[in-house]
Amino acid sequence: MGRSLSPAFWRGFRDFAPLIPGVIPFSMVAGIAAVKVGFTPGQSIAFSLIGYAGSAQLVASQMFASHAPTLLIVLSTLIVNLRFAMYSASILPLFGGVSLARRWPLAYGLTDQSYAVTMGRPESETDPVSYYAGSSALMWLVWQSGTAIGALLGASIPASWPLDFAVPLSFVALLLPVLRTRPQLFVAAVSALVAILAHGLPFRLNLIVGAACGIVAGLLVQRQQEKKT
Repeated sequence: MGRSLSPAFWRGFRDFAPLIPGVIPFSMVAGIAAVKVGFTPGQSIAFSLIGYAGSAQLVASQMFASHAPTLLIVLSTLIVNLRFAMYSASILPLFGGVSLARRWPLAYGLTDQSYAVTMGRPESETDPVSYYAGSSALMWLVWQSGTAIGALLGASIPASWPLDFAVPLSFVALLLPVLRTRPQLFVAAVSALVAILAHGLPFRLNLIVGAACGIVAGLLVQRQQEKKT
């Protein structure tokens, strides 16, 4: 198998490795949450394989526990995952010439982590698609393994273990390495502030509003820089 995969695949695979410590507890939380609301371990693992979206899995589990209608659960998880529409739009230029049949499995592997690793790839990388595939493959393996561990051992994991704290930490670990310039720091600050202020919105729409405001802030900063040059 190793011979059939390009060196770029293994570079992406390797560059994803530092994120594993943050992904494992996050995925375990998703597995534990599903079991605690009534899923069997097998159902929890299948749920992760099919749904494969960390935040959405947690939201769906919470809503299932409150006996929310199935349609509302589906709509809520779609809203939570709207950020992937923005990810897809920004990463699309990398996939020129890639067939639609190949894009489907690559799209399934899109996560916050694989997106961050790919967008932060070395400038010398000549095969970003394979690089993305490598980072996505390792993310998938780690996430599904962690979810299975959480689902199978959830009842025996001490409540004192602060696994929930790993969820925000995993996203902070993604963000900090890519904030290298003042405009990037400004955009991140605007997004975070708006998301916090809009925390009361339903269905976690504060995340979408924060992201949208961050995009607007980024465009304004870009225009100001263009005027100066």
